[in-house]
Amino acid sequence: MLKVTIASDHRGVLIKGRLIQALQAFGFTVSDEGTDSEKSVDYPDYAQQVAMKVSSGEADRGILICGTGIGMAITANKFPRVRAASCYGEVMVEMSRRHNDVNVLCLPGDMIGDRPVDELVLMWLNTKFDGGRHAERVKKITEIESRSNDGPSPDELSLDPSASSLDL
Repeated sequence: MLKVTIASDHRGVLIKGRLIQALQAFGFTVSDEGTDSEKSVDYPDYAQQVAMKVSSGEADRGILICGTGIGMAITANKFPRVRAASCYGEVMVEMSRRHNDVNVLCLPGDMIGDRPVDELVLMWLNTKFDGGRHAERVKKITEIESRSNDGPSPDELSLDPSASSLDL
């Protein structure tokens, strides 16, 4: 059975609690990396805990929940061997596994509402990677990832993301 690690920020804590119960009921081994309250927290602190476990192989899959899932995905994708995607519907969840071998599912807590999120997560956990031509594409992603570790240091980059170095 897969080892799953899960975390959320304050906007996903209620969904996280429901998911942990559902996953354990289906026999998955689950580690909870926080948070445990609706008090405002910074999502990168929790995303990195899950991403580190998936990156190191300590966990097979990770689940992250914040308001949109986007910030969690951005953070998780900074870690080697992590392929994270923000998904909120059946087609996205299924294709993230079949075509991209996504190993960290990022859910939008503000957009899920009362939908049966446990069904989405179970679909994601049970969907197999198709391999074939998709394996070649995932391999290319991994190669890009390994080369990108030699990129510019944060000090060499502009701290203002709205500042452009382009002369238009």
